Amino acid sequence: MFNGRRLIIATKHQKEKVIAPLLEIELGVKCFVSPDIDRDIFGTFTGEIERLNDPIETARQKCLKAIELSGCDMAVSSEGSFGSHPTLFFVNADSEIIMLVDKKNNLEFISREISTQTNFNGTEIRSYKELYEFAKSIQFPSHGLILRKSKENKEDIFKGITTAAKLKEAYYTLMDKFGETYVETDMRAMYNPTRMKVIEKATKKLIEKLKSQCPKCKMPGFSITGGKAGLLCENCGAPTRSTLLHVLNCQSCDFSSEKLYPNGKKFEDPMYCDICNP
Repeated sequence: MFNGRRLIIATKHQKEKVIAPLLEIELGVKCFVSPDIDRDIFGTFTGEIERLNDPIETARQKCLKAIELSGCDMAVSSEGSFGSHPTLFFVNADSEIIMLVDKKNNLEFISREISTQTNFNGTEIRSYKELYEFAKSIQFPSHGLILRKSKENKEDIFKGITTAAKLKEAYYTLMDKFGETYVETDMRAMYNPTRMKVIEKATKKLIEKLKSQCPKCKMPGFSITGGKAGLLCENCGAPTRSTLLHVLNCQSCDFSSEKLYPNGKKFEDPMYCDICNP
């Protein structure tokens, strides 16, 4: 279904470095990028252009725009969000969405990777010593920095800082002009190797989904869409909150099935039972 077809990667931040090799090897597609596609029109990390839609819709619009401008009928895009982990509230996380849109077959595939492996951070700076300590903590200079007047400022911004000389120049320029500086991690993929690794993991999940065929119609994308708790406690036999089964669905023919014991165990440890360990 994908072998030999051209696929455009909608990026201007060099994400093709991790996405393209995986898709080309595993799917047999021929990936390319185009300088004509400015994905920043859908929003920038530094806020000069607000992202108007949620990450999934933004990724979809990037794919559709890439298809429109390139004349190619298949596109991939990714979209990252950074902030508190959805369940570990005091831990920062990187949530990466990657989407493939296949206009020829009218199909859309999505995968997500949420990782606590991120250097996402930002703080007000009162001295160059503070700035230097912050830079070391986020793996500078292998990971880039952004300096601006303040967290909300959208005009006086220095991006993509990866050398000590540029860091010092930006800092003193802002301090001389405003007397204050805000520093943050540059989360654009080409300035953030840690984020690139999360995008790579999301891409591998997407490939796994694409290689999973529906038992009924043989179309790709037969994947998990839900689950059900209730794995029985090994000690008392009561249902626990742990996953009992996964629900898999085909987006082409709507065929569905259930997979019992998806985590490879038929009973749960009593330590996770609300009765045995309330």
